[in-house]
Amino acid sequence: MSPVVQVERKTISVIIIEDFKLTRVGLRCALNANEDIEVVAESDNAIDGLELIARYNPNIVLMDLGLAGMNGIEATLKVKEMNKDIKVIALTSHDREEEVIAALSSGAMAYCLKDIDPSKLADVIRDVVDGVCWLDPVIARKVLDAFPKQETLGILKDKSMEEGRVPLTEREFEVLKHLVDGKSNTEIAKELIVSVHTAKAHVCSILQKMCVNDRVQAAVKAVKEGLV
Repeated sequence: MSPVVQVERKTISVIIIEDFKLTRVGLRCALNANEDIEVVAESDNAIDGLELIARYNPNIVLMDLGLAGMNGIEATLKVKEMNKDIKVIALTSHDREEEVIAALSSGAMAYCLKDIDPSKLADVIRDVVDGVCWLDPVIARKVLDAFPKQETLGILKDKSMEEGRVPLTEREFEVLKHLVDGKSNTEIAKELIVSVHTAKAHVCSILQKMCVNDRVQAAVKAVKEGLV
């Protein structure tokens, strides 16, 4: 049997823009404890933060939405104008639906509450670097609940399969349910006892079959059409 080759991940560079010093210190210490993540700079305001982003060109920006002066949503728009390849993760203490939509519309790839577990945040950072959109499960459920629900979800699921609108396999329906619950690829892999690569493959297949661009759109469509 051939030995398993471990592919070394390039260190993920992170800039933190957060106006509360204690939160910045906590985030920096927690993230730097991961071998593959490095906080390269931090700022307590958007203006200085944008200058740091231009200087360091990080992979990830952790963006507080409640900044004084230029807020996090405005700053996220500026970041995407500077370099569309830089991924922004919105950090907030609020779970208001309108703020979530505004943050995602501005170009943020993830929306996290500030009480997120540090190890979970590290997983979110890794997924976002790989192009995954992520919403805190509490927020995801609240946003999805804003869409009207159908009365008979099982009938709609069978009907959608018969009509060929969403020809998902049973395994893909399992993965889709986890997407609606806001789980990352790593968490899906653990739940289904498969590799992260397999979980990613299922997600990619779901997005293609559902004709959507990302996980958030897939989750919204799943709820609207009663697929989960």
